[in-house]
Amino acid sequence: MPLALTTVFADLPDPRIETANKLHPLTDILVIATCAVIAGADGWEEIAEYGQSKEDFFRRFLELPNGVPSHDTFERVFAKLDPDAFADRFGRGMRALCESTGLVHIAVDGKSARRSAQGTFTGCLHLVSAWATESRLILGQRSVPEGGHEITTVPDLLAALNLNGAVVTLDAAGCQKATVEQIRQQGGDYVVCVKGNQKGLHDAVADVFDRAGGAELAGCDMAGEAGVGHGREEERYVTVVQDPEGLPGGWTDVGAVALVCRERRAKGQKSEGTGHYYITSLRARAAVLAGYIRNHWGIENGLHWVLDVAFREDDSRARTGHAAANLGMLRRVAVSLLTRTKVKGSIKTRRMKAGWDDNYLLQVIQGITA
Repeated sequence: MPLALTTVFADLPDPRIETANKLHPLTDILVIATCAVIAGADGWEEIAEYGQSKEDFFRRFLELPNGVPSHDTFERVFAKLDPDAFADRFGRGMRALCESTGLVHIAVDGKSARRSAQGTFTGCLHLVSAWATESRLILGQRSVPEGGHEITTVPDLLAALNLNGAVVTLDAAGCQKATVEQIRQQGGDYVVCVKGNQKGLHDAVADVFDRAGGAELAGCDMAGEAGVGHGREEERYVTVVQDPEGLPGGWTDVGAVALVCRERRAKGQKSEGTGHYYITSLRARAAVLAGYIRNHWGIENGLHWVLDVAFREDDSRARTGHAAANLGMLRRVAVSLLTRTKVKGSIKTRRMKAGWDDNYLLQVIQGITA
C-alpha cells in the first residue's frame, strides 16, 4: 500500500557513506520518526519505542528489512542529515497545500531551544521559520549556524521559498536593505518592523509622521481595531502615509510607512501605550496593513507557543550534529499537520489520538504531498 510521505524523501541525499552499515533504508528511518513525533514522541528513545510498538503498522508501507532501527541509529542519522535539504523536502509539499488554499502571507521569525546549547548569537539552537499564517503551515526552516545570527540566516531561508504573490512580514531583525530587496526580486511584497537597529531609517520614518501630525494627518489613512485575549484588552490604531518622502536611500520599493499605536488594559488598569513603525512595499489601506501586522504574530501563538507547551521544545537537549535542527523541523511539521485535522481538542490531545488511532495518524499525514 503506497504512502505519499515516502515519496517526500525520495531524492533526499543519504548522509551515510559506509554501505555496510546501512541496515535500514533512509526513507524507513525518516517516515517512522515523522509519524512518531506526530504521535507524541519527543526524543530518540521514544521514537524508537513507538516504531517498535507499531512495527506491524509500518510494515504495510515500509521495507523494514532489518526491523525497526534502534534509538542510536535514529540519532546518528539525524545528526548527519543535511537540515536544509530535509526542511526543503517538507516545504515542497506544504507549499503545494498553500497554493491550493490561496497563500498570500508568510511570517518569518526565529525561536530558540533554550536547552540545546550552541554557539549562536543566543547561545543555543536558534531556528528561523517561514509560516503560512492563513493555512497555518510550515513552509521552510533554517538553523542559525555556529557563530551566526538570525539576520544573516533569513536570506538563506527566503531563497528556498517561492515568494511570487506573497506578502512577507518580518520583525526588526529582518529590517535589512538586502533582505527587502531580495523579497522584491523574488516577486514578493514586504511589511517590516523598523526599530533602533536601523537608526537612520527609524528617525526618517518618525520625521514622516511628525510632519503628517503637523498637517493634522491630512491625506493619511487610518484604521482602528480592538481585541481581548489572555485577560487583556488591547486597542490598536494604524496610520499610513503613502509614498513617504525623506527616507534614506537603498530601501527598495518603499510604497508606504505605517505607525501602529497600542494601548492595553488589564484588570482595569491602563498600561502605557506603545508605538512601532513599519515600512512596506504595498500601497494598501491602513486596515489591510493592520491585518498583516496583527497576523504576523500568529507565528508566536500558532507555532512557537504550541512548540513550547505541547512539544516541550525548550526542554529538548538534542545537540549532536544536526539532530536538534532536524528534530525541530519534525515538530514544526507535526504542528502544521495536526492543526489541519478537523478533530476537537488541543494539539496535545491530537498527538495522543495519533498515537492510539492508526487511521487518524494516516489522516494526519495525508496532509503531506510529494
